[in-house]
This record gives sequence, structure tokens and C-alpha cells, in this order.
Amino acid sequence: MSAIKKSLSAARKLSKAVDKLHFDEPVTHIYNPLSYAWAMHEQYLRGMNPGGCRVLLLGMNPGPWGMAQTGVPFGQIAAVRDWLGIDAPIKQPQQEHPKRPIEGLACERSEVSGERLWGLFRERFGTADAFFAEHFVANYCPLVFMQASGKNHTPDKLPAAERQPLDAVCDAHLQSLLAATQPEWAVGVGVYAEKCLQRVVGDAKVKVTRILHPSPASPAANRGWAEAATAKLIEVGIWE
Repeated sequence: MSAIKKSLSAARKLSKAVDKLHFDEPVTHIYNPLSYAWAMHEQYLRGMNPGGCRVLLLGMNPGPWGMAQTGVPFGQIAAVRDWLGIDAPIKQPQQEHPKRPIEGLACERSEVSGERLWGLFRERFGTADAFFAEHFVANYCPLVFMQASGKNHTPDKLPAAERQPLDAVCDAHLQSLLAATQPEWAVGVGVYAEKCLQRVVGDAKVKVTRILHPSPASPAANRGWAEAATAKLIEVGIWE
């Protein structure tokens, strides 16, 4: 079975598993783009090299203006539409927050993290096919958590009683994704994702490292994220 088929099966299983979990306030709204944006996510997964990847990059969870809108990790609208060439119908979440409407590719907001991440790959590789020949980008957790105000609530801020069941299903999915893609390197995009990789990889032969998260909330990322990420990937030997 190809890496694509294994990854599709794993993503469907993850989507069903996280839908069974329960979260309390301050979380009031939860989006699962693997459900309402499945058609987009499926197109994205089908862009993977069927033989797997040499480098798997892992983010934490979807952003409200990125994967929440497009079903693609770090899925900034222009990058998904114009560079990745992905376009499919998107449904609505079961309970939509009035301040965080899902508009798909019609969304006029831009996720800066995704703009930076996919922008770097576009500059370095030219085409999406060239990037996916050896690389793939995934998220650890597929859910978007929001408070009543619409504020984003990241998984690391969940109480232990809610985070542990979530980690269990996300760890299982990450294990399946690693088994499907067989990477030489697993790169955490930020500290949280690196820790998840270290926990799941264990004694496996996959080499784990991390790059700076491209979030605009990071002063270091705002001082030249692409240069810092490139330097790190060259330093460890992933890129030349």
C-alpha cells in the first residue's frame, strides 16, 4: 500500500477519534477541518510522494486563517490555491463561531505562519512537485480550539485531563504517519511539535530536530524566519 493510501486511512481514523473527545470551557467552539474540509485535505494528501518522504515537517494544530479554512497544514489561502493548486468544496463546521466564519479559499485573511512556511518552500523548490518529492508537512493535532471571544486556544493550554486523551489519539496518528512515510528526518516546527516527535519516535531510526515556528507572535521569527529556518536545515544536513 502506498504512503498516500496509508496516510488517507490514518487521517480518517484520526478525524473520527478526535470527534469523540470532550472539552470544557474556556473552550466553547471546536473545528475539525478533517471533517468539514475533508475534500481539500484529501487533495493535499494525494500530493504526497506515494513512496513516502525523506523529511516530515510537523506543526502543532490548525490556525483559524490557515488549515481551518483550507484543510491544509499552515494552509495560507494564496499558497494553497496558487502554489499547491488545491481547490475543493468545503462544508461548514457543526457549530461555527460568528467571529471565525469558515469561508474556504474566499477567506480574505492571511495566515502569516503559512505565508512564511510555504513561501520559503516556493522560493527554494520552485514547484510544489519538487518540494513533495522528498518533503511533507503535517500537523500533530487536527483540531482548532476557540474561546467564547473567538480567541485561539492552543492544545498546550488544555488541562491535563483533556490533553491526555487528545495526545493519545494524536500520538497514534503520528506513529501511523511516520510508518507510512518512512522519513529519515522529522522536523518539529516549533518546540511543542518537536517534543511530540521525540515522544513518539522514541528509539526509532528517525532523526528529530526543529526549526523556529514562523508565528508573527515570535520576535525571532519576525527578524528573518526564512533565513533562520534555512540555516538550521542546512546546519543539520537536511538541505545543502
